[in-house]
Amino acid sequence: MRSRLPATMRNAAQWTRRFARTAPGVIGAVGAALALLALIAGLVSANAQSAKISRHDTALAHTEPLANAAQRLYVALSTADAAASTAYLSGGVESHEVRTRYENALTDAAAALAEATTGASDTRTREILGKISAELPTYTGYVEDARANNRQGLPVGSAYLRQASALMQGSILKNAGELQTIRLNQLHGDQDAITGLPLWASGLLVLLLAACGAGSWVLLRRTNRWVNAGVVTAAGLTVLALLWILATTIAASEAIDTGATARFEKLAQARILAQQARTEETLQLITRGNLDASEQRFAASSDQLRADLTGLLRADSPASKAFSGWQDGHRKEVAAYLSNNYRGAVDQSIKADGTGSAAQFTALDEALKAELERTRQEVRDDVNTAGNALTLSPIGTLALLLAATAAIVIGVWPRLKEFL
Repeated sequence: MRSRLPATMRNAAQWTRRFARTAPGVIGAVGAALALLALIAGLVSANAQSAKISRHDTALAHTEPLANAAQRLYVALSTADAAASTAYLSGGVESHEVRTRYENALTDAAAALAEATTGASDTRTREILGKISAELPTYTGYVEDARANNRQGLPVGSAYLRQASALMQGSILKNAGELQTIRLNQLHGDQDAITGLPLWASGLLVLLLAACGAGSWVLLRRTNRWVNAGVVTAAGLTVLALLWILATTIAASEAIDTGATARFEKLAQARILAQQARTEETLQLITRGNLDASEQRFAASSDQLRADLTGLLRADSPASKAFSGWQDGHRKEVAAYLSNNYRGAVDQSIKADGTGSAAQFTALDEALKAELERTRQEVRDDVNTAGNALTLSPIGTLALLLAATAAIVIGVWPRLKEFL
């Protein structure tokens, strides 16, 4: 039994080699190879298109909301810092409006932090969120100490407020900024995956076309027939599948590459710059020192904000008008301070109506917020449109290549039967 089995196997191998050199062996091998390649190409293409749809779903349900939460967190923290400084300048018991603005900012920050924490899947993101969660109570504690001392007319309150702002600007906002960068990069990654050409699928389809050409040449030499209808049909179906993939890729790219994501990022940065400049504007009055260094920081933020607004919005837009009004109010504030009219400078800074800096800044912030929300919806609409372009592509490409597989079998089988 042991001696006969190797001999049988050797005989089978020899027969297989001899058969492979015959016409039916070559024709069968060509048909099997083409059919198998068409089947693999269909499965890979369908899987690649399905993966793009999955990334589309992830972007809408997970990545984009988390990127927006990170942006909201940064803005809310900046708003809280600016509102705390404005409240301190009010002296004694601050107005209900200013206090509400501060509390609402903290509420928004807590909500955004909770949403961001829910979606934290990597170690670095969890570390960042942990630091923010740990430092935020310390910040609010400093603010409340400043508020309590301010009500009693004790100047030490300004030291508490400067300490709170230093913690916010030096640590909390830096971590929030890093979180925002991480989330936006993840959104870009999903968008690139949706719009990218599936290289493996495209390569296999091109390989299948080349294989159909080579297989036709082999069949011509073995059967003396110029055209094999099944192989030609399979090649045509492969071309259709390749064109479908290219068309959906182009459509998805055009849907997403509208600049809405870049505009969203710039608007978020503009709103953050505005909050930073507002904080600087109020802190310089709280400090009551030389304004040179503070004015340089304010001017740097304002100049960058002006450049961003010029590139994003029309000159007659509500945000642009509010920015101009705010800058005019700031100049009046600085002029009053330099002329030793401290009370006039404070009034100009915290006045919540007319041409007051607080009123103009609030108008600017609300206008930027509205633009940001509108642009965010554009980003989601663009991703959704890209997903719509991909909807039928997995089933469609798989069906075309299954049909190509069947066409190859149907086309090669009659030629093979002629020799059997």
